[in-house]
Amino acid sequence: MTSADPADELIASLLVDLPAGADRRYSEQLLRAAVEVVRQRPQTLDLKIAAAALEEMGDAFAMFVSSQGVPKVTIFGSARTKPDDPLYAVARDVAHQLAAQGWMVITGAGPGIMQAGMEGAGRENSIGVSIRLPFEQGANSVIAGDEKFVSMKYFFTRKLMLVKESKGFVCLPGGFGTLDETFELITLTQTGKGLPTPIVLLDTPGDPYWETVDEFIREQLVDRGLVSAADTNLYLITDSSEVAVNEIVGFYRNYDSLRYVGDQIVIRLQHAPTTEQLVAMNAQFGHLSKKGPIIVSQPFELERRENDRLDLARISFPFVKHGYGDLRELIDYCNSLSFAI
Repeated sequence: MTSADPADELIASLLVDLPAGADRRYSEQLLRAAVEVVRQRPQTLDLKIAAAALEEMGDAFAMFVSSQGVPKVTIFGSARTKPDDPLYAVARDVAHQLAAQGWMVITGAGPGIMQAGMEGAGRENSIGVSIRLPFEQGANSVIAGDEKFVSMKYFFTRKLMLVKESKGFVCLPGGFGTLDETFELITLTQTGKGLPTPIVLLDTPGDPYWETVDEFIREQLVDRGLVSAADTNLYLITDSSEVAVNEIVGFYRNYDSLRYVGDQIVIRLQHAPTTEQLVAMNAQFGHLSKKGPIIVSQPFELERRENDRLDLARISFPFVKHGYGDLRELIDYCNSLSFAI
């Protein structure tokens, strides 16, 4: 006879007020994972990392609650950019334009490009996720003391929070940290670990920082076969803040979101393609389906159970899951369609 796990009663008591469903299932998974970590008797440093990471993620989750439902854009860039640098002005300008269209701006809350973005958006439209470093003095003056600011110990938890809440990204020139954030962001999209989003690499006129990076990507990565040529569709390079804003906002002109249901990718749209548009779509993007054509579909049963965006039109197909650059082109195609309103 197998003895009862003493953790079961404790876990059940913590879940008693949660109704059956995904939240209860994931909450139980979280609690059991924590119990198993403790039972493994890990080293003190391992416990410290796990506890601190979970604690600061919880702080960040709570901080973002007040802005749920508001579209957000993350701005990356150097902490060393001075206020008289043209990059500072363009960061402030692009943030101001996005805030004027109802977007909130997330930055790392430090000086330089981060402060410029918050100045452009204004304190009320800014969210800060800082990293604690020995040579930085904490949050910039725009966001310091605001309830929409959280400070984190680990780069990996901070990067998660800078990415997971945002529907668009603007990357300005920076050092190792900015390049790390930008390439990780592109990698997440390239591999399907992150949802498709508009990624803008923003230069200033006459300063081809990102154009030089793009040359490296094309000449050293694409030409060597280390990435696909289609992966360059995952980002846009421009030296215009207006173009950057249009890229972010225009990405959601018709496209709303996507999810997977089994092996089916479901792309939710404001307007479904017409029969003629669907034929043209399959001619250009049918290779993204493992079997059968791209179709206009009704919500799947799982979507209905979860009440997930049931008011929207849908296209669906069994996605090959290695053509994320082409998937971005499909989304652009959906956004380019004309509809009779």
